[in-house]
Amino acid sequence: MLIKPIDINQKFSLFTEHWSPKVIGKINNYLVKIGKLQGDFVWHKHEETDELFMVNNGVLRVDFRDGPVFVNSGQMLIVPKGIEHKTHADEECELIMFEPETTLFKGNVESEKTAPEPEWI
Repeated sequence: MLIKPIDINQKFSLFTEHWSPKVIGKINNYLVKIGKLQGDFVWHKHEETDELFMVNNGVLRVDFRDGPVFVNSGQMLIVPKGIEHKTHADEECELIMFEPETTLFKGNVESEKTAPEPEWI
């Protein structure tokens, strides 16, 4: 068995598309995903699981019905399950996410930004 570190910045360099998360690892039944985003996502929520956003580069704005929260490089935010939210980035933002394998990227809605099953890179 070959165990080696994962170079997160090198993984980010392998793709340019926004709103298309990639899987870079698995721990138990959780996937470690990375993604690039810019602009607005859609209002959604995850009924069965919390959601973790860790900003690798850039600034993420997470809108809640009672106002926004800004997450900077080196910070993370946990959105509790069942809480409606919308992500946004004025400029490209790189995210690291830890999610159960069954978590849908789109939450509880369908939109043009709904991604297919994430690919491993």
